[in-house]
Amino acid sequence: MDYPEIFDVKCKLDKCGVYHTVTDTERGEVVCGGCGLVLLQKLEDTAHEGTSFTQEDYMTNTRTGPATSLSMYDMGLSTNIGYNTDATGNSLSTRTKATFNRLRMWDQRSKSKSSTRNLTVALTILSGITSKLGIPEHVTEQAAYIHRKISAAKLTRGRSIRSLIAASLYAACRETNTPRTLVDIANAANVERKSLSRDLRTIIKELDLNLKQYDNTSFITRLSNDLGIKEKTKRDAFEILQKS
Repeated sequence: MDYPEIFDVKCKLDKCGVYHTVTDTERGEVVCGGCGLVLLQKLEDTAHEGTSFTQEDYMTNTRTGPATSLSMYDMGLSTNIGYNTDATGNSLSTRTKATFNRLRMWDQRSKSKSSTRNLTVALTILSGITSKLGIPEHVTEQAAYIHRKISAAKLTRGRSIRSLIAASLYAACRETNTPRTLVDIANAANVERKSLSRDLRTIIKELDLNLKQYDNTSFITRLSNDLGIKEKTKRDAFEILQKS
């Protein structure tokens, strides 16, 4: 890769003209693009962060924790308030203990809201459905995103949480072209197909979703894999579908 603006160096050979410098990131060298003369070497690798594994520097120099996820009610950023001791194990003062007791109380009250409870139940159901159907993780994330939009639009009032999260999953499957039918999701979620279809129409209308039709060839691949059909039969099915 060429980085002429980063390193202000030029080839010192008189016979060599003015060429862009070339940075070799593997060797840590900057060479002349004309004659190949090494202009700089032993460059510092700034692409990776320094990581310390010593006990003293662990909390200051390392990056910890998994990535955030919409499929968790708190997006993986849960709050954990300890009891009566600080990070070094020393006891807190009486005033500090009272402050943290109040913080702990408000944290528990914030988690006891009806919207938070409903979201927790919905995402738990979503996890069970996706496990039964073998749904990829990115589809699960999209379904959780759709359901969060449903909750923000206050469409959960008077409707079944199980049916709404199943409808969100079907909409996510349609958006990502993951072949799952309404019957598959209804059976896995243990809801009626009629109720699932009704909530799906509501989601499409209120959230203004533009769901494309499935690619029919994906169903051929899925069915052939489930039934153990030979590859030649699968190719014949593709040809028949294209002709039809």
